Amino acid sequence: QVQLVESGGGRVQTGGSLRLSCTASGRTFSGYSLGWFRQVPGKEREFVAAIGWNDGNTYYEDSVEDRFTLSRDKTEMTMYLQMNSLKPEDTAVYFCAARPGQIVVRTTMYRYWGQGTQVTVSS
Repeated sequence: QVQLVESGGGRVQTGGSLRLSCTASGRTFSGYSLGWFRQVPGKEREFVAAIGWNDGNTYYEDSVEDRFTLSRDKTEMTMYLQMNSLKPEDTAVYFCAARPGQIVVRTTMYRYWGQGTQVTVSS
């Protein structure tokens, strides 16, 4: 059974930093892409960033590209999202997701999901 468990969320002030972790278990992720999405109440879940598990290639949503950095530790089966220069508009529940194949941005294309971790950025 595949499990994705997020951690590292919290509350920070504008300009602060957080590092989110997503620890995966239940299968090997060779050939998979893992991604981060976020959602605020009343809005659709939106793509943030994703990484190819094998090659480590990354892709970012435009608004985070210069502030967030995605990485993964294959030995630890963990993906990290380093978030710097946080803004109030980054406030959301952040979800980890995985899919077989290449990076895509559509939420419906991801097969496995974690439960989410709250990130709150205060002004």
